[in-house]
Amino acid sequence: MIKEIEARVEELMQGIISGTEFELVDVEYVNEKDWYLRVFVDKAGGIDLDDCQLLSEKLGRFLDKEPLINGPYILEVSSPGIDRVLKKDKDFVREAGKTVDVTLYAPINGKKFFSGILQGRDQTSLKIAGYEPIPREKVAQVRLHIDF
Repeated sequence: MIKEIEARVEELMQGIISGTEFELVDVEYVNEKDWYLRVFVDKAGGIDLDDCQLLSEKLGRFLDKEPLINGPYILEVSSPGIDRVLKKDKDFVREAGKTVDVTLYAPINGKKFFSGILQGRDQTSLKIAGYEPIPREKVAQVRLHIDF
């Protein structure tokens, strides 16, 4: 049911942002004591609070009309942040050459977390400079690296 809700919200958001400068980055429907429907959106130069409010109101109107989610939930529309999680193929293409933080489900050669330069991703593996290709099923998360 969760995946179906996320997929339908993704369809709704694609319709809302079609022909605009916005890009839908991700949709997640999660239970964290309360249910949250999170929609991550970006655009060149970044999004601001007014953008989030506008998109939240538009999506909210669709969700009010369509009985998609039974029960209460909190709708959040926001930026994916500077340390965004890379999930879709286009994310890996766009961010190639940048430093990423990789988290694995289980250690490989004693390491479960490391950083490196993203070279790309194909159907079977993640490629990080200086490392052997990592099987995709072993990768828990890839996130842009931030230096402070």
